[in-house]
Amino acid sequence: MGDHKEQPLRVGAAVRRRRRALELTLAVVAERSGLSVPFLSQIENERARPSRSSLEKVADALRTTAVELLAAADPACSVDVVHAEGPEPDCLPRMRSLVRGHHQMHAQEFTGDHDAGREFQYRNDQLMYVADGAVDVEAEGRAYRLGRGDTLYLTGGVRHRWRATVADTRVVVVAVAEHIEAVRDRPRQ
Repeated sequence: MGDHKEQPLRVGAAVRRRRRALELTLAVVAERSGLSVPFLSQIENERARPSRSSLEKVADALRTTAVELLAAADPACSVDVVHAEGPEPDCLPRMRSLVRGHHQMHAQEFTGDHDAGREFQYRNDQLMYVADGAVDVEAEGRAYRLGRGDTLYLTGGVRHRWRATVADTRVVVVAVAEHIEAVRDRPRQ
């Protein structure tokens, strides 16, 4: 119960990701597969479910297999609980994923400090929430001090680094997944 593996799969997103990774238009895939552009568009937008035969034609056009496309598919309806782990003896710092699987969003919880010298730059937007403690963040040359309950929103492409300034700090970072084309190239300011 609540396991996303029991749900039907949405193969359209996997087809779109593969087509875009190959930098192909729907017209090219239609020509290669013998299927119509409108039908392929309906598949990608989850308005049509391809038959096994149609999925194999699409897979051939995308130089992959139907099995690979199904393996990369998203669950249609997803409810997945990630339970908190029990208290751990002083083994800080640590990181745990709050979302399992291949989704449009990633979320991680950081407890304690981490490599404060490491600079991050994500393709898509992200949100940092301080659940407990405090952090100092440097983003695009500016310093920010965040305390319990504070959030920092970073648009895709912003270079940043952060460090915990209080013991047992917990930070939750939620980001749009890298495989999602949520951000077009933005002009640097």
